[in-house]
Amino acid sequence: MTTKRPIQGWAQKKRLQFFEEHFRVGSKVLEVGSGSGWLKPELVALGINDYIGIDVNPPADIIGDINKWQSLGLSADTFDIIVAFEVVEHVDCFTSCHALLKPGGKMLITTPLPQTDWILKITEAFGLNQKRTSPHDHLIDLRTVSIFPYKQISIILGLGQWAALQKG
Repeated sequence: MTTKRPIQGWAQKKRLQFFEEHFRVGSKVLEVGSGSGWLKPELVALGINDYIGIDVNPPADIIGDINKWQSLGLSADTFDIIVAFEVVEHVDCFTSCHALLKPGGKMLITTPLPQTDWILKITEAFGLNQKRTSPHDHLIDLRTVSIFPYKQISIILGLGQWAALQKG
């Protein structure tokens, strides 16, 4: 049984509020790193029923590596929105997500700022935040992701980057 940490529950609620404007009824959504699946019922409440969650562990709809999307039955230019909350610091999946998005589609991302990730390690040590599922081997400043020409990036509490990257 997974215990929700105080900051984790607050952050989930804030993420949904921050990105809610991007979700439209009828959108086809892929969530990369769907984890416990908390986002799916939230999207259903917003009227979005075309959702697929992918993760390397259950209970995702698709169990597997997003970078092997072709072998997982996914098709290019299919999704209106790809959600990657706290994922891109673990795996470089920008090229795969770009391929899966329809033209004009958006990749919604939350990820630590590379220069302040050490602070998050401290919050984990005190049990305030969820423990890492794997190392943050792919920390990146989202402004440098060149494959997505259109970017809307916000810095959150000096610790994270929350962004909507749009496929051209």
